[in-house]
Amino acid sequence: MTELRSTRAVFHSEADFQHAFAWALHRLEPTLNIRLEVRQQDGEKVDLFCFGPQGRTIVELKHFTAEWEGTDPATGEQFHLRGHAATDVGRRGFVFDIARLEKFCAADGAANGFAVMLTNDRALWNPAVGSRLPRDLEFRIHEGRTLSGTLRWGTEGDYYEPNQRELSGSYPLAWQNYSSLGGRNGDFRWLAVAVGVN
Repeated sequence: MTELRSTRAVFHSEADFQHAFAWALHRLEPTLNIRLEVRQQDGEKVDLFCFGPQGRTIVELKHFTAEWEGTDPATGEQFHLRGHAATDVGRRGFVFDIARLEKFCAADGAANGFAVMLTNDRALWNPAVGSRLPRDLEFRIHEGRTLSGTLRWGTEGDYYEPNQRELSGSYPLAWQNYSSLGGRNGDFRWLAVAVGVN
């Protein structure tokens, strides 16, 4: 992400982020083989599959945005980011990625993985406010939280089992600053979770 930040401060979309991330990996390690949207044995696809002499790594990337308009100071490029609004769905997707990485890494036997979220929506890195218990309480990914064990979607007596995920690992969450571009929602941060990395 440090390498990526040196050339790109902001991205138009998740696909733009994925492509730029893959290119940054190539710049760091030109001998690394990098493939996008690789189908796994069960038919699911992973965002990036990287392999080389040192092993195999699977990367899942999320780009979740709040509304922002501005200019990339490095390129002069204009950006008009839409707000995704449904932060509960963003959190769910990130936790699902971690669970999928655990499954893929266990099936591979030699791979590790990273789930990476880049966002300018502060509701993702800040704890919940208010007294009402949200349905995604156990899926919260704010600064200082640790994800582990059984994560249920819903509230006591009203859980939605298809969204439930079991994590075998324990993942402390620490957000990092990515870029500060000014204006409302102009601060971007990223979060990475390593799976199967000793």
